[in-house]
Amino acid sequence: MKIARRLGVVAVGLAMLGVLAACGGHSEDASAKTEENRASQTVTAAAVRLVDLPRVLTASGSVSAWEEVPVGAETGGLVATAVYVDEGAFVRQGQPLVQLNDSVLRAQVRQQEAQVATARANLARDDAALARAQELKERGYLSQAGLDTALANQRASAAALQAADAALSESRTRLAQTVIRAPVAGRIISRSVTRGQIVQPGTELFRMVRDGRLELDARVPEADLPLVRAGQTATVTGDQGQAFTGTVRIVTPEVDPQTRLGVARIALPSGSPVRPGMFAQAQIDVGAQPALVVPSGAIVYREGKPGVYVIGADDAVAFRAVTTGGRQGDDLAVTGVRAGERVVVSGSGFLGDGDRVSVAAAPARAAAPAKAPAQAAAR
Repeated sequence: MKIARRLGVVAVGLAMLGVLAACGGHSEDASAKTEENRASQTVTAAAVRLVDLPRVLTASGSVSAWEEVPVGAETGGLVATAVYVDEGAFVRQGQPLVQLNDSVLRAQVRQQEAQVATARANLARDDAALARAQELKERGYLSQAGLDTALANQRASAAALQAADAALSESRTRLAQTVIRAPVAGRIISRSVTRGQIVQPGTELFRMVRDGRLELDARVPEADLPLVRAGQTATVTGDQGQAFTGTVRIVTPEVDPQTRLGVARIALPSGSPVRPGMFAQAQIDVGAQPALVVPSGAIVYREGKPGVYVIGADDAVAFRAVTTGGRQGDDLAVTGVRAGERVVVSGSGFLGDGDRVSVAAAPARAAAPAKAPAQAAAR
């Protein structure tokens, strides 16, 4: 009985070894089949091409005045008796903005007008005296000294008249300056004067936007700055989503050394809904530019980043991250690849780095329709 039991245990052990050997064989066969499937996976591929694509640059910045004009008083120490405009008003060149108290200056003008009249009368008197002295001198009734005295009096009167005229002109100028006028046409964006205020010379009373013209100071990366030129069109979008068309006026020659950004000043159309200080974004059309493109189906995402599978010389693929750009039809602009490299188009979703692929031939184009017999005969 003991011998029979031992023989039974040995038989069971041998049977289990056979089962394990059979399972191991199946596992090796399965691994081989998996490797074979991976090596024989068929995909389609396309070459990276260099083409000219329309390109649009995105830039943002603040809205500012094309030219800000401060308005101040040229004469001082006078009280503002009237303020005619407020912030937001559009004024024409020469339009009165503020009236200063001019009663003292008007009195000075009248006084100096009287002084001018007196000087003019004195000059007329001395002109006549000089004429008589010259006549008497010619007849021999007057000495040279008497003639010299008459001539000196006449010249003194002429000089006095000139001084009186200059003083009158100064007073009239100061009187005219009591009316503070707009130096240019434009929109008032700030006001710092009130009625009853004593205005000092040089004090800023208003700030204007010349002609009401605004522009967007769009910040452009230094790498893209050479593509932007004056005259290019741009679609500007404000904070509220309103869009309108502007034109690049100038590209500044300086780049900020800290941010590596340049400035493209985009002139905004009259009546645009934005205001100075607002934030806005611009889409600048810089025209067709050379770009590397791949079919959009070649783009796959790994860990949230776009990339393509590049096929190597041994038909092994490697994932390469790319940066996507503009699109034209099915072509998508990318950076991070080289022209002529082959990338997987279909079947890339099941690949991993190092996988070998079999590239299927490109589908043949549809054949041209057969010609009618009559047409063939005619040819």
